[in-house]
Amino acid sequence: MKHFFSICTTLVLLMGCSWNSPLEIFSHPYTVDTFDNGLKLVTVETGYPNIVALYVVVQVGSRNEVESGRSGFAHLFEHMMFRGTKKFPSEKWDEIMQAAGAATNAYTTDDRTVYHAVFSKEDLESILELEADRFQNLTYTEEVFRTETRAVLGEYNKNFANPLRKLTEAVRNEAFTTHTYKHTTMGFLTDIEKMPGMYDYGLQFFDRYYRPEYTIVAVVGDIDHIETKALVKKYWGTWKRGSYQAEIPVEPPQTKAKRLNVTFHAPTLPMLEVAFHAAAYDDEQIDSAVLDLISYYAFSENSELYKRLVVKEQKVDTLHAAYYDHRDPYLFSVISRVKNSEFLPYVEKQILATCRKLQQELVPSTELEIVKSHLRYQFALGMNSSAAIAGTLAHFLGLRGTPDTINKRYALYQDVTPREIQRVARETFTSERQTIATLTHESSMTNTDSKEAYPQ
Repeated sequence: MKHFFSICTTLVLLMGCSWNSPLEIFSHPYTVDTFDNGLKLVTVETGYPNIVALYVVVQVGSRNEVESGRSGFAHLFEHMMFRGTKKFPSEKWDEIMQAAGAATNAYTTDDRTVYHAVFSKEDLESILELEADRFQNLTYTEEVFRTETRAVLGEYNKNFANPLRKLTEAVRNEAFTTHTYKHTTMGFLTDIEKMPGMYDYGLQFFDRYYRPEYTIVAVVGDIDHIETKALVKKYWGTWKRGSYQAEIPVEPPQTKAKRLNVTFHAPTLPMLEVAFHAAAYDDEQIDSAVLDLISYYAFSENSELYKRLVVKEQKVDTLHAAYYDHRDPYLFSVISRVKNSEFLPYVEKQILATCRKLQQELVPSTELEIVKSHLRYQFALGMNSSAAIAGTLAHFLGLRGTPDTINKRYALYQDVTPREIQRVARETFTSERQTIATLTHESSMTNTDSKEAYPQ
């Protein structure tokens, strides 16, 4: 890893500040306003001229789909929200956005749904009016609803023609027994197939969650806070607060290791996922920050494991950790694509051995500090436009509702020590938390099932 560390050291010097710099990582001035109806407005003045990025964060994702047989509706409404209102039908909405030269899109995750537009600052009022209208007055027929649900089914079939998505879906379904993270953002296939007949429930879902108390309007770029606040109050201030709160089920502790094989419908290289139940995103408790550092140190392209399996031995062509910020405890996974199914037991043992090494040996302090610096530099490098700043901000607003969480989170990285790495590795990488899955084209596997139980 000598070459990697020399590069990272150079990057830190180029930044002109060390990890211990008192400067906050998110340094743009911002204001958070909460209106009487519960709506939050976050304004960020970036210094980039003429451009504004509007991100509307709805703190609703597949996590909120608590009713049996009704998964996938958060993602469905990402689609439905482009169907227009009586005042601004979809064609009129498109026309106004195109006339403004706005780049628009949306996405859904397990924890949030985000709608975004980037445009010239002189169009701020007209686009705030446009967006406020669809959030409060979305209108569609039952026929349109059915058409969109069929489009979602098509999207599911397309996405899950990807073996990685299929593997991840199976691991989540196996690892979780109770929490709604059991299903992906797309939802269970059986639920998606039933969606065309659930028009009335769709109306109920929108009425429950598309409410001001679930919504954060982030306006980022060449703006004035006072003017922006007045415009948001004008168009969004009369939106009525709702009363629905979903009771998100708590996942009980896993008590024994789990193992499964997923059969893929088409020829593909075999895949392996080693997953452990892990801590939720936090900006006060350190465990999830520690796992972020482990993810990069032990399983990135610069790690010893990657260099051995991918570069030197060439038994694997992809290897990475997947540990994504979530509001509730999620999974820390190590995923690899293996060149031959005969290598699956060996690759699994090497991944588990890497976890064991983190439990038994302290990470060198100098190497840990370089990884911290890399994460800080990587974040700062991405803050190069109002749109980029708004996109990053939306992620954290979906988790905590305030930009302050960014600085608190990065301060936690600074506090991580080799002892904390060891402690969290010992608590997280245990057989009781473990789910191991393989994906192959074969209907059955032979000589690929590792007999090694995870050591305590």
